[in-house]
Amino acid sequence: MIRDIDGGMTAATRLAGGAPLETTLDVTDPGDWLALDAAVREVAWYRGAAKPDGHPSLPLPADLDGFDESRLALALCHRNGWTRQGAVSRAVRYPRLLPLVVVRSADWAGPVREAARQVLRETLDADSAVRVAPLLLRVGRRERGAFGTELLGRVLRGASREHVALLFADPDRNVRRFAYRLAVDGGLLGPAELARAAVGDPDSVVQDVCATAALSALGDEKDAYEKDVNEEVLSALLSARNPRTRSAGVTGLRRAGRPGRAEPYLTDGSGLVRACARYVVRQHGVDPADWYRRRCATADTPGSTPGATPGATPGPPPGAVIGLAECGDRADAELLRPLLTHPDARVRASAVAGLRTLDCVDPRQIRPLLDDPSAHVVREAVTTLLPGAADLPSDWLAERTGPGHARHVRLGAFRLLDASGGIAALRAAVALLEDQEVKLRTWAGQSVQRWHPSPDLWGQNVEEVGELLDRSRHLFSDYVLIRRKWEAGLRG
Repeated sequence: MIRDIDGGMTAATRLAGGAPLETTLDVTDPGDWLALDAAVREVAWYRGAAKPDGHPSLPLPADLDGFDESRLALALCHRNGWTRQGAVSRAVRYPRLLPLVVVRSADWAGPVREAARQVLRETLDADSAVRVAPLLLRVGRRERGAFGTELLGRVLRGASREHVALLFADPDRNVRRFAYRLAVDGGLLGPAELARAAVGDPDSVVQDVCATAALSALGDEKDAYEKDVNEEVLSALLSARNPRTRSAGVTGLRRAGRPGRAEPYLTDGSGLVRACARYVVRQHGVDPADWYRRRCATADTPGSTPGATPGATPGPPPGAVIGLAECGDRADAELLRPLLTHPDARVRASAVAGLRTLDCVDPRQIRPLLDDPSAHVVREAVTTLLPGAADLPSDWLAERTGPGHARHVRLGAFRLLDASGGIAALRAAVALLEDQEVKLRTWAGQSVQRWHPSPDLWGQNVEEVGELLDRSRHLFSDYVLIRRKWEAGLRG
């Protein structure tokens, strides 16, 4: 694989010496062809000349008739437009040089470009189109490259399903996007196949294209065969790990006339899926806010959670807690506050996030959660307390940045101290500059570098500020250090 211009120059030199293509570059990798094309023009082409960096010259006579495949590949990349144009017409005899003809179809020189395009019109068939599709699409992003993409589409629209399917597994996501769009437009895949592609492909664009097409193809539930197909489509989409694909399946439940099946997704871990589920159940006459309230009101009733397994922690699922905040009102905060002490950390974290969503945060209730054993809960607590960080007791926060506390507690406390600013933030940051925890040490250094005294504190604690800045002088240039001291009220 050619990874850079130097690798391309090495490949060009070997081709000039007669080395065969397959031993010089990966003929299936579009990046290798593009690197070779770029590298050849970096080499001095004048006979007998050599570049200062040691790369030899690659002399190419004007008469190309006696060229073998390797040297014709170099001629297709030549600086001289007449040489490139002459090489294009001779490349027809060497099918493995088709990728360089693709590159020339977007050439800046009109005669070269038109010659290459004519060769592609005459020679590109389904087999060769599949082989050069990744390169055609990459060249298609160039200023004059649209021709190749359009030609690829025309050829593959007349090809068999098997040819297009070969592109579904291409490692290049742009190739898979092109192939699936082509398959959707041409009706090459059935609804169940599209649903499986939406679930199986890692690319979000492919997922959206296939999921949307699968849902559009849902049939009449009254027909037994169509009902089975619908079930296969919906089951696949609803089982997807990706929330966007899963949400498409939930939305499809309404189109299929099965809104009641959306209820379990009201507590999904994804906000997008929960929103889609709420939309669907509303069409079924269910008020999602009341549904959530009933689940959250069962927090103190052991075993009352629907579907709870024996021995499981009683109470609402975390998705019900945050779901209530998403569609409820401020009065629902009374249902969420008791959940701040729930045994399940996921429920506690959702309760904090829910109160923040409802704008019903009481810092006195959230502050104790900064010591929570769950890092997830502490992150939610910190996010909730950040807007009022300046009102939190700095000594209380500084004590929690010490080595006697859990890592996530120390990180959370320092985030709040840093947001509060002032001398307390500088004091805590300087104290952590040599901490054993790498992340804290890094954050502390960044905090010191961006620290500035607030105008209302100008001239206060100047001696301590000077001492703290001197302890961290390795983070500043001399000019910046003097400037920072001057901002704090220090002279000289």
